[in-house]
Amino acid sequence: MGKKTDAEMPENPLEPYIESIRQQLEEQDPVLLVGVIVALAVVIITCVFLKYFLTSKTVRSAVLLVGLCDAGKTLLFIRLLSGKFKRTQTSITDSSAPYKAKNDRGSTWTLIDLPGHDSLRSQYLEKFKSAARAIVFVVDSAIFQKEVRDVAEFFYMLLTDTVVCRNAPTLLVACNKQDITMAKSAKLIQQQLEKELNTLRVTRSAALSAQDGSVGGSVYLGKKGKDFEFSQLPMKVEFLECSARGSKGEDGGADVESLEKSLAKL
Repeated sequence: MGKKTDAEMPENPLEPYIESIRQQLEEQDPVLLVGVIVALAVVIITCVFLKYFLTSKTVRSAVLLVGLCDAGKTLLFIRLLSGKFKRTQTSITDSSAPYKAKNDRGSTWTLIDLPGHDSLRSQYLEKFKSAARAIVFVVDSAIFQKEVRDVAEFFYMLLTDTVVCRNAPTLLVACNKQDITMAKSAKLIQQQLEKELNTLRVTRSAALSAQDGSVGGSVYLGKKGKDFEFSQLPMKVEFLECSARGSKGEDGGADVESLEKSLAKL
């Protein structure tokens, strides 16, 4: 007699509270409710956007000088900074200094000369690649034909790097030593590099397929199903001719105007 049946027990102890909230919402002005919901949505979206923007947006102010040994990077570094000629030797560490671009904005970048030795280049690129606003790849135009394979290998490492592809810094290919008679033109160097990189991509892809896997941190070079061209890359690419030594030798000025103009546009 004194026991309550299951039918008399409430199914959900929170049901009275939920019903009360529902009634209060129904009594409110629908326009006001919509306004509150929209305002909350705007606040949430703004918070998410600010978090993404503040955490992912970094100021990249470095201009990296990269390339093989003896391509003329260090002399080019000195010429851009001071305009003077100075005898150099193979770098085993990085050098950096503020570089003021020749533009009306008065832009100042950190110019960084990275070692070109094959045992050092990857570790220094790893160190500075996240800060790169632009990468100046210096090529020895006089002996390019002999070094094309090594240059392409370095380019492949650079252009398939996930950080470089994501940040997409401007890529300036400085075809140096144009004062030498046998120097190749920028157009010819671009064409031969595209051809060599296309071949290299095929061999690397075949090697990965044989291993039944892929290398972590690597991006596919160019577009699948098409021969490689620099225009397929996510960053702006420009080939230009220059001479850090200059046509008049040690006593004259450098021929780097085209590079300076490109740096002024960054």
